[in-house]
Amino acid sequence: MAPALRTALAALALLAAAPAPAEWVQRVTDGIMGTRITVELWWEDRPAAEAAIDAVLAAMRHVDDTMSTYKPTSEVSQVNAHAAEGPMRISEELFHVLTEAEKYSELTDGAFDITYASVGYLYDFREHVKPSEGQIERALPAVNHRHVILDPKNRTVRFSQKGVRIDLGGIAKGYAVDLGIEALQARGVTRAYVGAGGDSRIIGDRFGKPWLVGIRDPRKGPGSVITRIPLVDAAISTSGDYERFFDENGVRYHHIIDPHTGHSASKVRSATVIGPYAMRTDGLSKTAFVLGPEKAMRIYNRIEDIDAVIVELDGTVIYSKGLEPAHAH
Repeated sequence: MAPALRTALAALALLAAAPAPAEWVQRVTDGIMGTRITVELWWEDRPAAEAAIDAVLAAMRHVDDTMSTYKPTSEVSQVNAHAAEGPMRISEELFHVLTEAEKYSELTDGAFDITYASVGYLYDFREHVKPSEGQIERALPAVNHRHVILDPKNRTVRFSQKGVRIDLGGIAKGYAVDLGIEALQARGVTRAYVGAGGDSRIIGDRFGKPWLVGIRDPRKGPGSVITRIPLVDAAISTSGDYERFFDENGVRYHHIIDPHTGHSASKVRSATVIGPYAMRTDGLSKTAFVLGPEKAMRIYNRIEDIDAVIVELDGTVIYSKGLEPAHAH
């Protein structure tokens, strides 16, 4: 064999043995939890990266199957059907999520309330259906987070009266994002982004640079951004009145319901919360719609590991204490 050919073959063999260069691997999937899921991670082994993304999506499908009120077989649907009859033993996971939900209700003076569904189920945003004042009036007494009675010793839940329904739409997506991140960390992934609709969480950075997460302008298309926030190892949730809504006679009816009135909560256009976990940021991002910008910002500023950006009804953007000097435009 000619020496030049031998050298070339040896070089090829070396190349074959060398590990593949690491790369960003991304996948976008629609239709889990009724939203778009985006997973992006840095990994040197493409098949392992794809398997890690599969694990994230499996975690999210699991949350959808357990906690969706659109699935009659889900554990939450079973709770809605039977918890008014007496204590129901539930999974450790659902008990954990319900316990966290109760914490956010306390933290936000009742602005976050999973029993909003006792009225919320009467709305159908796709079909432009809204309840009458009479229907709201009849259903409203069932809206109160204190109607959900949890017993940690027996791991049961019961509703204190008939007509109570819960919906974890304000917290389950954040919980699913956190589960997805845990699935990646269990595989040794140290740089990644997991997003489900308005809820995202990041681990690591982009090689010495933060991830730049854009906050959408609530009155323009999805591509328009009012501000970009640099993030490393953080979760971010944005709630807007543009997610599920319809307009009728100049009024916008959207999916964030004020638990005190049973009507769409319309005191801001959007609220973004940044914190350590997506379940936390998801649970707190609806608060501003119900309480208004000033009251909500007082709550956000009181919580040590939380920052927030609120777009007021007139389009003014306000920032919590931790972001004021440093926010990026």
